[in-house]
Amino acid sequence: MTESFQDAPLRGRIALVTGASRGIGRAVALGLARAGAHVVVTARSLGALESLDDEIQAAGGAATLLQLDLLKGDRIDQLGPTLYQRWQHLDILVGNAGILGPLSPLGHTTEEGFLTTIDINLNANWRLIRTLDPLLKRSDAGRAIFVTSGAASGKYAYWGPYAASKAGLEALVKSWAAELTNTSVRANLINPGAMRTHMRAKAFPGEDPASLPAPDEVVPLFLDLASPHCERNGEIINFREWRTTHRPRHASTDNAVANADL
Repeated sequence: MTESFQDAPLRGRIALVTGASRGIGRAVALGLARAGAHVVVTARSLGALESLDDEIQAAGGAATLLQLDLLKGDRIDQLGPTLYQRWQHLDILVGNAGILGPLSPLGHTTEEGFLTTIDINLNANWRLIRTLDPLLKRSDAGRAIFVTSGAASGKYAYWGPYAASKAGLEALVKSWAAELTNTSVRANLINPGAMRTHMRAKAFPGEDPASLPAPDEVVPLFLDLASPHCERNGEIINFREWRTTHRPRHASTDNAVANADL
């Protein structure tokens, strides 16, 4: 073993993470496993999931791999029944998967580009909520966490499809959270801000990745919201604000994060 799992606040809990093959999703899946959770990881690339599984197992954790294309709604709909057959409940849902979509004037955006962005970033998460809501309610403390972006404000030119998808996601999760008020389930969103991810590099190819926080830096915030003791509900938590009171600031990344919330 390369790590100890003695300090495992999420031991015995079942978590599902979408988009776990790389970036934030991969880092969060590893973080949940290190905290003791059994992690169900999904992505389109089975090879990347197998690599993640190797790392989790080497550290003494456990994972279940599910190859999943979020454009296939029927496959998402099967998640609830599939997980119920094995565990009868779900403790943690991390809706992380997303795409950047076309960055162009709206008048030049194709129908396929727009609808695919909405389908993956918004509609797929609605399907996740619909199929997994009953399982989360069977948990003693179901926790759902989704990933949003500063682009949801709609103030950035050429980001229309992505902005619309994230604004819709925020409204969707907040509405669901309001429905969950009198249950044991809590649902929140995280805006990680500028991070050293493949999506960020695609959006800003001239940017120095070393100037940005690595995905593992946001993991403690996910773990905080995944805790059975967390009672926050219907909130959007900005990572760069949260870490000023929870994590030491990193001089090399402060300026970059302060000036970009995408």
